[in-house]
Amino acid sequence: MKLKFIAPLLFLFSINFSQAQQRKTAEFGNPTRSEFSLIKYQKDPTANGVVLFESGKNYVEIVDNYIRLIKEVHRKIKVFDAKNFKHGTVEIPFYHDGDATEKIAKLKAITHNDQVKTYVAADAFYTTDETQNWSLKKFAFPNVKDGSILEYTYRIESPYFSNFGGWNFQGLLPKMYSEFESKIPGNYNYNRTLYGNMQLDINEAEVKKHCFNVPGFEIAAACEVATYAMFDVPAFKEEKYMLATKNYTARLDFELMKYTDLSGSTEKFSKSWDDVDKQFRYDKDFGRQLKYSNYFEDKLPTTVLSINDKMEKAKAVYYFIQNHFNWNGNYRVRSDIRVKDAFEKKSGNNSEINIALLNAMEAAGLKGDLVLLSTRGNGLPTTDYPVMTDFNFTIVKINVDDTDYLLDATNKNTPFGVLPFRDLNVQGRVMNFKKGSYWQPIVPFSKNVHYVNTQITANKGGVFTGVVNEINTGYMGWQKREDLEKNSKEEFLKEKQVRLSQLELSDYTIENQKELEEPFKESYSTKLEKSNSGKIFLNPFYIETYFTENPFNLEERNHPIDFGFPLTNTYLISIDLNNLYTVEQLPTNTALKLPNDDGSVSVVYSKGAGKVTIRLNLKLNNHSFPAEAYQGLKEFFAQVMTIQNQQPIVLKKK
Repeated sequence: MKLKFIAPLLFLFSINFSQAQQRKTAEFGNPTRSEFSLIKYQKDPTANGVVLFESGKNYVEIVDNYIRLIKEVHRKIKVFDAKNFKHGTVEIPFYHDGDATEKIAKLKAITHNDQVKTYVAADAFYTTDETQNWSLKKFAFPNVKDGSILEYTYRIESPYFSNFGGWNFQGLLPKMYSEFESKIPGNYNYNRTLYGNMQLDINEAEVKKHCFNVPGFEIAAACEVATYAMFDVPAFKEEKYMLATKNYTARLDFELMKYTDLSGSTEKFSKSWDDVDKQFRYDKDFGRQLKYSNYFEDKLPTTVLSINDKMEKAKAVYYFIQNHFNWNGNYRVRSDIRVKDAFEKKSGNNSEINIALLNAMEAAGLKGDLVLLSTRGNGLPTTDYPVMTDFNFTIVKINVDDTDYLLDATNKNTPFGVLPFRDLNVQGRVMNFKKGSYWQPIVPFSKNVHYVNTQITANKGGVFTGVVNEINTGYMGWQKREDLEKNSKEEFLKEKQVRLSQLELSDYTIENQKELEEPFKESYSTKLEKSNSGKIFLNPFYIETYFTENPFNLEERNHPIDFGFPLTNTYLISIDLNNLYTVEQLPTNTALKLPNDDGSVSVVYSKGAGKVTIRLNLKLNNHSFPAEAYQGLKEFFAQVMTIQNQQPIVLKKK
C-alpha cells in the first residue's frame, strides 16, 4: 500500500500545475454521441462496462439556516455486456446518530437506450439499515441492455463535518475519467491521504476569496478550492488471499484536524495518541467500563478463582466468558458499551464481551490491556496519526509467565490464544493507560495442519475400499468447527460427499468438536469403483487437498498476498494391491521450495510388499508476501497443481 499526503493549500500556498491533462465536464441527462457509439473500452476490451464520467464535489452551504457539508455526485456508466454486468444496483451510504442524520436530496437516475430515457421511479428508491449509524439508499436501473448508459446524480446534506468522506478513483469497473473537487472554508482544516499506487493526473488548488458567507457576519471566508482527477483508471482486480480492497484501491481520504468557529474558538479533532489515551481512559463507554474487576470477582466461579497455575487460570477465565456470552454481531468501540448489563443478559457487542473478559482477567489477578483493532474486511488502520474511525473492534492482550496472548471471546470456536480469522489484520493499538498506547503486531497461530491418512484395499471387480482419517489443528480446525456450527452433521457430510463425488462415504464420525484445544478429527469409510478392465488408472489425490486450484490467475499483481496464517498440508495414502494388481506406472517424485524457506512442496511415490504409498507434503512457513513475490508464488502453485493433477498411478491385473 502506497500513501501520499496532500497538504492543505491554505497553509503551504503551493499549487501543482505540472499535469497537462484538461478537466472534463458532463451535463446530466444528455450523453454524447461518442458515448452512445462506444461498443468497447479499448484499454480493457474484456470489461462488461466502463464508467464514462464521474465527479464528486464537497462544499459548504447554508441549508434551512444551518451550515451543512454538501456532497454532490454525478456518474455515467456504459454497459457493453448486460448479461454479465453486475453493477446495475446502486447503494448510497449515509450516516445518522440519534435525531441528526445526513439527508439525500435531488436523487435522479436514468437508463439511456439510444434516444429512449427510462427514469427510475420515485417509489423504486428504498432504504435499508445496515448498522446503528449507517444506512443505504438503494435503487436498480430498469431496462439494462447491451449499449445502455446508466446515469445518476444525488446530493447529500450533512451536519457531520468530521465525516467529510473522500473519493474512490478506482473501482470494479474501469473508469475513463474520475474527478473530485473540494471547496473548503479556511476555518476547516483537513488531512488528506492518497492511497494506492496511482498518481493524480490533475492536482490543482487555489485560494478563492469571499467564497462563503454566514448571514449576520460581515466578513466572508476564503476557501481552498482543490481539484483532483485521474484518467483511464483500470478496474481493480480482486484476487484471492488479500486484505481488504480499500487498502489498495486508488482513493483520497479526508480527516478533520481542527475547526475554528465564528467566534474564533478552535477545536482539535485530529489528536496525538497521548490525547487519545487520556480521552479513552475516562470515557464512559471505554475506560470506565474497565473498572469492574470487583463485580467479576463475584461472578467468576470459585473453581476458577482457586486455580493456582496462572496459565490454567487464564484459560478457565477465557472459556468462562466465551461460554457465558453470545455475540450479537454488533461492532462497537466507543458507543453503547455497558459491560454489566451485557453480562446479565448474556449477550453483547464485541467490546462488551472483550471488556468483560479483561475485567474478569483482572479479577483473577491477571494483568492485561484492551487492544483497538480494525478487522480484515474493514481495512488497515492509519499509523501516522490517530484516526479513530479506522477502528471497529476490540480484543484483549494479557501476559502470562512472560508470554503475551491475544484473545477474542466473541467466537465460540476459537481456543485460547487463537484469534478469529477476521482479527488477523497486521497490527492493533494496545491501550495501556499507564505506559501509553503502542502498536502490537498480530501474529497468527502457527500450528495449522490439515493431515489426511487414507488406507484402501483393492478388491475384485475394480473396487477399492478403506478408511480415511483427517486431523485439523489451529485455523484448519477452527474453520471445520465454524462450518459444522452453521450446518447439521448430516448437512456437513452431504457437502463433503458432493466435493468427493467419485467416492461413496459411510460410517462418518467426528471427534473433539467442542474440545477446542484438541485436534478436530474426522473418520469415515470409503468405496471407490474403477473400470474393471485390464488396467486401472488411479488418481491418488481423490481425497481433497487444502489447495484444489491455483489461487493466482492474474498476469501481474500490485498488492501484497496474505494467506492469514502459515499452514501445513500432509496427505498420506496406502494402497494394498491385495495380490490382484501389479504396478505398471508411478508418477514422478517431485520437490520444490520457495525462496527464503517460505514454503515447500514434495510428493514421494513408492512401492513394495504388495503396496503403493504416496506422501504429499505442502508447507507455507510464511503467511504474508510482498507484491514482488507474486510471480514466484504463481509458479509455485502452478507446480503444486501439476503435482496433484499429473499422470495417474497405472495398475495392471495379474
